Amino acid sequence: MTEQLQILIVDDDPNILEVLNARLTAANFHVHKAKNAQSAIQLLKQKPIALMISDIKMPAMGGMDLLSRIKQTFPNLPVMFLTAYGTIPGAVNALKQGAVDYISKPFDGRQLIAKINDILTKNPPPRESQNFSLIQDDFYWGKSPAMKELYLVTKKVAASNANILILGESGVGKECIAKFIHHYSLKKDQPYIVVDCGSTPAGILESELFGHMKGSFTHAVQDKTGLIEAADKGTLFLDEIGNISQDMQSRLLRFLEDKKIRRVGAIKETNIDCRVLSATNADLSADIEKGSFRQDLYYRLKVVTLTIPPLRKRREDILALANFFVNKYTGQHNLPKVTLTDNTCKLLENYSWPGNIRELKNAMEAGIILCKNNKIQPSDLQLETTKKQTTPIFEDNLGFSIEDSEKNTIIRALDKTNGIQKDAAELLKISKRSMHYKIQKYDIKTSEFKN
Repeated sequence: MTEQLQILIVDDDPNILEVLNARLTAANFHVHKAKNAQSAIQLLKQKPIALMISDIKMPAMGGMDLLSRIKQTFPNLPVMFLTAYGTIPGAVNALKQGAVDYISKPFDGRQLIAKINDILTKNPPPRESQNFSLIQDDFYWGKSPAMKELYLVTKKVAASNANILILGESGVGKECIAKFIHHYSLKKDQPYIVVDCGSTPAGILESELFGHMKGSFTHAVQDKTGLIEAADKGTLFLDEIGNISQDMQSRLLRFLEDKKIRRVGAIKETNIDCRVLSATNADLSADIEKGSFRQDLYYRLKVVTLTIPPLRKRREDILALANFFVNKYTGQHNLPKVTLTDNTCKLLENYSWPGNIRELKNAMEAGIILCKNNKIQPSDLQLETTKKQTTPIFEDNLGFSIEDSEKNTIIRALDKTNGIQKDAAELLKISKRSMHYKIQKYDIKTSEFKN
């Protein structure tokens, strides 16, 4: 039972840590030490801990507060407390709050090991398919079967050197998954470089990615290292890859094939060894059909594809994540503990969450700030439960004129593209200038269509 299982010991007294470490190591446990609660939380995020042993009385955050925090993200982790004789009533209370056992100081080593073996027999460490928390490495996994499967696949591909394409709607956490992959990869100690292809103008993106030589164009007053070169030996993450131009697609494809780059204005090429992760919320298959995205580049990017499901397709995660955010933000804003009313829980579970995890986080932060009597009501969340009330997609009073139909069609296109005029224009097969004119003509507010 004791073969290299990992145990975390938490105590502000270094002498106690050393005594515990010696006892547990002699019993063939792998021991991690933390001198305070914050260090313990960080270790729990990084290591597959089978049992935590913590002192109750510690400065800053005590054992009971630590227990409350970790039960939100590691609900199945067994926790055992160390307690002085005078704090035994507190240890008994800890059992009521979810601890599995306690032992009083000074403790007998053989009794301690016997208690640990008994706890681990009753609470065996989870198999790898279960070995993840609600929140890990800043990604909100949840507990749904779809996310457990995604976790397993992500951990598996992270250990390889394959290029990975991450798909998912806005707000699901694509960048967090990319960070997770790098953290668990063989390149974790090497550079991790992020490129936002969606917000970087096409004319600047080439210089940003490939770098340039002094004098290669106006304002190029010195040599510049590109982000691809900066990622050498590490990981390059290309966010919103679906937005790059045809010219950039060609240059990026050549780099992926040859593993070489040439700075703008340079003659010689430079060998680069980096792993490429990319992400998009666009339908690249449809873009390939339209001819706006190269199929050969697509296959180079998607050696492995990870698809993050939207929040509305894993509703069993919603309340668990909502409660996590409530506890997180009450702590950040120094507010008292708040609860969700039954009506609020129903709204959370039934809402469509077009903004996914990002929208849920913002809603819960608004809720804990705006609520009264420490209870979050549906109105405190400020969710757009009736979407685009000022400019509805269909109105009974629109009539049947050609202008009314045109306005309605433009509204539908903007709704489909989250208010992005360029994408709506492409959908309607009109120019961006015409799209802008018609939006002004019909007094349509594009901001109302953004998630």
